[in-house]
Amino acid sequence: MTRASASLGSVIFFLVAPAMIAGVVPWWMTRWRTRASLLDVLPLKIVGVILIGCGLAALLDSFARFALQGIGTPAPAFPTRHLVVTGLYRYVRNPIYVAVVALIIGQAFLFAGIGLLIYGVLFWIGFHLFVVGYEEPTLRRTFGQEYASYCANVPRWLPRLRPAR
Repeated sequence: MTRASASLGSVIFFLVAPAMIAGVVPWWMTRWRTRASLLDVLPLKIVGVILIGCGLAALLDSFARFALQGIGTPAPAFPTRHLVVTGLYRYVRNPIYVAVVALIIGQAFLFAGIGLLIYGVLFWIGFHLFVVGYEEPTLRRTFGQEYASYCANVPRWLPRLRPAR
């Protein structure tokens, strides 16, 4: 795979997976309109905007790193040739999944969507099961000690305050 094909594959996968999961489905559920609910308070709306902004930036950065540094895509069918351990990957092992959940939860807070909040939590659980059951064992087999060392220094879900080296 070349950087160009990895970039194209990443764009296609972005449109098929995260854009649908964290964009189209939340729009379908809320029509991006605020609902009257317990979540309809200004502080949560502010947190929602912050989560959406940070989540989108993290998602775009992580996808770019997969294509340009890893020379592959986030799609399991077209994985990277190199283990990506730069950028946000120095703080947390799964910034794409964290970003997608941040986008969903951010929209739940912004639009006061309790159903969307539940959707976000269910996706986080699904991501966790996928990471533990498939992704981590596959990365251990593929990258061996390099991945084991990475796991020992970078947490799975909650970002470090200081980047790993």
